[in-house]
Amino acid sequence: MNFPQLKIAHMIPKVPIFQGGMGVGISLSKLASAVANAGGVGIISGTGISVEELRTHIRRAKDLVTDTGYIGVNVLFAMNDFAEKMKAAIEEKVDFIISGAGISRDMYSWGKQAGIPVISIVSSAKLARISERLGASAVVVEGFEAGGHLGTDKPLFDILPEIVEAVSIPVIAAGGIMTGRDIAKALSMGASGVQIGTRFVASVECDAPESFKQKYVEARKEDTVLVKTTVGLQGRAIINNFTKLISGGDKLKITKCHDCLKNCSYRFCTLDSLLKSVDGDVENGLVFAGARVDEIKEILPVQQIINNLTSEYRQAMQESSL
Repeated sequence: MNFPQLKIAHMIPKVPIFQGGMGVGISLSKLASAVANAGGVGIISGTGISVEELRTHIRRAKDLVTDTGYIGVNVLFAMNDFAEKMKAAIEEKVDFIISGAGISRDMYSWGKQAGIPVISIVSSAKLARISERLGASAVVVEGFEAGGHLGTDKPLFDILPEIVEAVSIPVIAAGGIMTGRDIAKALSMGASGVQIGTRFVASVECDAPESFKQKYVEARKEDTVLVKTTVGLQGRAIINNFTKLISGGDKLKITKCHDCLKNCSYRFCTLDSLLKSVDGDVENGLVFAGARVDEIKEILPVQQIINNLTSEYRQAMQESSL
């Protein structure tokens, strides 16, 4: 049994799978184009890179996409350069823009004027309704199992039904989606598609360094922890020297402030800690990961990951119809 068809504005991907927009430097042109070429929807994270670097990655991804693949950009509302990054993505004519960590009325009107769909990341029915009213083309509902910054303490499958009920636009389920069986469950509960982040980090084409990917492969179930970042949200990361360092209340010395966040606690530099890990120092920087990272046993090509998800989905659907 094949996947049901997902349609958001002009986008009709072969498989209803979005790749999560993971910063800093985790999902750039290489990963996004690989997912798009494999039939999914690729996302470039605009977090922690310059506007020019963002433009370069959008152009590179477009060059690498061989078929009718779709490339979007994730821009975080919490960042000071949000408007600048969003306008750059619009000028580069991406297929869509996805945004989390807050919403603004402007982003929907900018997208509408340019004919580019805007998708919101939400964790409640209330925020989903507001997003639809303001003009969102779809919403990604992210549950507690997700990696990185979290907007809720509730599991995905607890909040998914009420959000599906609350809106008439497509709902993409995210947070802890790891197998084709998870996809089957999400779709059976009314989701139109899924977004997967953690599994795609451990892919051959992921833009992260090998040391970062290996941290995922080696992680055990007890190896993730919630940390309070300077954004003001909890974030899920793999335990290392850095997570132990920030577990207390002391401030860490910030060598140079990037002035990247609209609101920052200045307890340490979240951006620097992410840049450090993507530079290869995975013990002294933040390594964000989802709650089920321990299930990843090997680094695979993106196409193989999507093939596995597809066959697992078909098997789950066959079993449910018996």
